[in-house]
Amino acid sequence: MKHSVWMIAVTLLSGAVYAQEKLPVIAPYNYQNVRELYMDTNNHHTAFKPALHEDTSAMYIQSDTAKHSLFHRKLFDEHLLEFRNKDYNVFVDFLPDFQVGKSRTGSRTTWLNTRGASIQANIGTKFYFESYFFENQGKFPEYLDQYIRKNQIVPGQGGIKDYSNGKAFDYNYASALLSYTPNKYLNVTAGYGTNFIGDGYRSLIFSDIQFSYPYLKLTGNLGNVQYTAMWAQFMDKHSKSFASAYDDLGYYKKWGVFHFLDWNVNKKLTIGLFDAVIWPDADSSGRKRGFDWSYMNPIIFLRSAEFSEGSSDNALVGMNAKFKLFPKTTIYGQLVLDEFKLKEVFGGRGWWANKQSWQLGFRSFDIFKVKNLDLQGEYNAVRPYTYSYKSTMINYEHYNQSLAHPLGANFQELLGIATYRYKRWYGRGELMYSKYGDDPDVKTNYGHDISKPYTTHPNEYGNWIGQGVKTNLLYAQGTIAYVVNPKYNLRLEASLAARKLSNDIDKSTDLIFSFGLRSTFRQFYYDF
Repeated sequence: MKHSVWMIAVTLLSGAVYAQEKLPVIAPYNYQNVRELYMDTNNHHTAFKPALHEDTSAMYIQSDTAKHSLFHRKLFDEHLLEFRNKDYNVFVDFLPDFQVGKSRTGSRTTWLNTRGASIQANIGTKFYFESYFFENQGKFPEYLDQYIRKNQIVPGQGGIKDYSNGKAFDYNYASALLSYTPNKYLNVTAGYGTNFIGDGYRSLIFSDIQFSYPYLKLTGNLGNVQYTAMWAQFMDKHSKSFASAYDDLGYYKKWGVFHFLDWNVNKKLTIGLFDAVIWPDADSSGRKRGFDWSYMNPIIFLRSAEFSEGSSDNALVGMNAKFKLFPKTTIYGQLVLDEFKLKEVFGGRGWWANKQSWQLGFRSFDIFKVKNLDLQGEYNAVRPYTYSYKSTMINYEHYNQSLAHPLGANFQELLGIATYRYKRWYGRGELMYSKYGDDPDVKTNYGHDISKPYTTHPNEYGNWIGQGVKTNLLYAQGTIAYVVNPKYNLRLEASLAARKLSNDIDKSTDLIFSFGLRSTFRQFYYDF
């Protein structure tokens, strides 16, 4: 009798669990949960982001969450709107970013008023879709205000309009992504957003610091090898009046094709090879070139295609590597060659076209055996004139921002980042020091500003990192946040940043405090 009752109870419980079963949630890794890939005993492909994963922990409704009121669940545990069943998931959120702060320089009161919305959905486990839109008004610290007025863009967030009688800025931006994974060997992604290649905080190969752009990406997986081919269209806001093909058609366009071959050699070592070509959509005479179909072959060796076309398109090659030194410590690095002439590289005379950059860094997790206490250290160096070209219609830039590092070129950088999570508390500290060579005036070009044509270099030889106006930049920031809702990173956040810049022309020191209600996993790079 007791046995029969036990069997009935188990059957009913199993039926209740089955009734609650939902389709796994498909979502991109963000900068917080990507740590799972580095800590796994398996060696994963971690370099090309965004990368989707299956959140199997969300397959069942948590019993403790279900006990709370609707208001409590929506505020602390769930998306604003959730539609979940065995065939599809749909999540809709309102994304605020309301901040107020104070900047010591100029005694500026800074603020940000962002209203955003997002929709994320997956149909089965093969289709994933997301769309984000943000409407913003903001007043920034002085160094960012100067950057925005000079480049007519808020870093990573699009063009501006004057607001509040020119004292603040009005801007908006959007992103979208549609992903289809028909099988374990192939993924096709069409998007309007950004991408990132690398294992560091910065990327010298391809970064996500800039404004959104349209792209098509094909990713194939076979054994320990992952191969990605991506085509993208970028915008040149510098060029004004020399391409008649663009009369009344907005900013001038340029195209890019990127190939990345990532090989997990063993459980510890991964080596990735990269190449890219940037070409203009129209030449200086106004003749429309458009998309060059010779670059459509996803496995072509780009330099061969470039030479066979008799083209002077801008080509780069690079390498990304990582090695799991200890179970919870990974070292990584990058090398980029923008020009390469063996004789000049090893000649040691500082030829201007020795355009290279390199990176070395590490990630350590649960340091000192403290769970969720992570540390990252990184060194970056970029030689003068790297990423620049004869004109902005073909340089390594989009919407007035570099496709690689926010400091452009002709610099060395050392940075460290520590993060800690305890329940719903989150802390982050960053310290960055950089030395770079600036230009004394608009006409002179020592290789820091990648929007200047490299044909204006003053010296054929004797070009070294830091040449020009020697500049020291120190940036430190501490952030503490209480995560109200982890589903879309809604948090109360306080931040204090210090920035000091000094050279023979300018000296500035600023202390910036901000507090607000923020959301989403977006990363903005204001540390420059």
